[in-house]
Amino acid sequence: MQRIGVFVCHCGTNIAGTVDVKKVVEMAAHEPGVVHAEDYAYMCSEAGQEKIHKAIKEKHLTGLVVCSCSPRMHETTFRNAAEKAGLNPYMVEIANIREHCSWIHKDMEEATEKAVILMRAAVAKVNLDAPLKPGESKVTKRALVIGGGIAGIQTALDIAEAGYPVDIVEKTPSIGGRMSQLDKTFPTLDCSSCILTPKMGEVNAHPLINIYTYSEVESVAGFVGDFTVEIRKKARSVDMNKCTGCGLCQEKCPSKKSLSEFNRGLSTRSAIYTPFAQAVPNVPVIDREACIKFKTGKCGICSKVCQAGAIDYDQVDEIITEKYGAIVVATGFDMIKLDKYDEYAYSQSKDVITSLELERIMNAAGPTGGHLERLSDGKAPKEIVFIQCVGSRCADDRGKSYCSKICCMYTAKHAMLIRDKYPDTNVTVFYIDVRTPGKNFDEFYRRAVEEYGVNYIKGQVGKVIPQPNGKLLVQGADLLDSKQILKEADMVVLAAAIEPNEGVRKIASMLTASIDTNNFLTEAHAKLRPVESPTAGIFLSGVCQGPKDIPETVSQAGAAAVKAIGLLAKDKLLTNPCTAHSDELLCNGCSQCANVCPYGAITYEDKEVNDHGIRETRRIAIVNDALCQGCGACTVTCPSGAMDLQGFSNRQILAEVDAICR
Repeated sequence: MQRIGVFVCHCGTNIAGTVDVKKVVEMAAHEPGVVHAEDYAYMCSEAGQEKIHKAIKEKHLTGLVVCSCSPRMHETTFRNAAEKAGLNPYMVEIANIREHCSWIHKDMEEATEKAVILMRAAVAKVNLDAPLKPGESKVTKRALVIGGGIAGIQTALDIAEAGYPVDIVEKTPSIGGRMSQLDKTFPTLDCSSCILTPKMGEVNAHPLINIYTYSEVESVAGFVGDFTVEIRKKARSVDMNKCTGCGLCQEKCPSKKSLSEFNRGLSTRSAIYTPFAQAVPNVPVIDREACIKFKTGKCGICSKVCQAGAIDYDQVDEIITEKYGAIVVATGFDMIKLDKYDEYAYSQSKDVITSLELERIMNAAGPTGGHLERLSDGKAPKEIVFIQCVGSRCADDRGKSYCSKICCMYTAKHAMLIRDKYPDTNVTVFYIDVRTPGKNFDEFYRRAVEEYGVNYIKGQVGKVIPQPNGKLLVQGADLLDSKQILKEADMVVLAAAIEPNEGVRKIASMLTASIDTNNFLTEAHAKLRPVESPTAGIFLSGVCQGPKDIPETVSQAGAAAVKAIGLLAKDKLLTNPCTAHSDELLCNGCSQCANVCPYGAITYEDKEVNDHGIRETRRIAIVNDALCQGCGACTVTCPSGAMDLQGFSNRQILAEVDAICR
């Protein structure tokens, strides 16, 4: 029988306000194996840990139950306290009487009864616990950053500056991401390219950073500290070592009808192209679907005019296999598709555009050379209407339920820039709420209203109707004055919701990273581990984790880099001892456990087994402890009951159930 100590935390009034802590202690004292029970206001504090340390020494405890908050918060804290006192840290169990009890109950009697039940279950489990010892695994001192936007760039620079090699994988022909498409940035209105381009150059020149553009992650295997990643480097049809970036091939290319992805389809590009002037690397790529040479076998003009001989039509995709200790996901975002919002006439009129399309129009390197003009007739608009929250904060299934966070600010930015450069242009903004929570953000919005005379109307637009004269009739509501508004506009700009990049779900599946219903990657803990994925060794950077502006993205990129550096700085990692194992006498080699294992930790081998004096060769499941993450999928799948999980065995789980039911 174990000698168990039970420690009940008040957590201020978080627990004690709803749970009778003294009664839980009293009931704990009568549980089998319990030789010590006490309560304290804050068990996680230094004084609380000292009480645990003292009890272990004086009462010769062999197991601990701490009734407190979620194990995600302080399990490590209490395990470390136990280990310092000489107790195996895996003999500690947490009964979550805060999140699972006090926070969800109002009646003290009911909450106390449940807290006692949770304590009993934890005591029953500790009675069957056995000391566990973690193993060790090596750390590959190299990092992978998936995504080459500002988040990926900043993360890679920070990791490389700490002395560790970094690979950036970017699926487009150039790094830069969404920020490279912007004109100005809020709230300082400084040039986006002026900030980003030096960073891109710095990344390209850094000796410890290797950039794989026009490439995608093909597969990921392994575990924290030792990931094996296959990267598909797609054929550019241009030799990057020979190309000088002169641009003659693009100039002479006869196929110039493809829509420019960089300009959001507002202009065309040639079949051989670089996305934008400051692209890194400054090497073009051939779009094989648009190239005449690849479609008909004729043409070949780019090869003829290239004096460096860089054009290579026979180039094929290349698979690169590399090992990494840490992986940072920085896959960025895109605007939602507006095909479900036809009331705004986005598909009916060229003069209804998105905010990102307006960015390209106002950019000096954009399709109109930086001149604000209607795409339908090239005329300068005199009346512009902005519609906020298109697809954001959406109550139906057409859009997103969340606030996209940046729209209020970039609309104020657009309005100020238009009014500053074109003072005779009237700007009206229809909004639900103005949200400006960042540093100097509210002052920025007030400037748009007070200094630049932007007309903000609290209300929603019901419909945008193209008129025969080329105007756009905007039907909206002014909620403050309780009246309907009919307004003619020359141009309508939709502040569309942002969403994670479309490839993020595939990446999350490969990394076994958690993802929410909106396809944002989920952090391990919203407060304490905001840049870590629940999957060890996977870190999150930028908008792949949730909507954020550039300063917040850069901050998170630095935080993700620090976490990755902390991992790479270690020579060895302790592995989780709560891993699965197979009972050779029960295993029938059916492969069901291997089929459900998300980490590829289970293999099979033929082994001689002595089954009650009978020796025979059987196909037995073998678990790689370094790969196993203790998820338990194999234990519930095994039809013969051969698979069990150390620290969470079937016996222990059933003992908890019995304790709850008695």
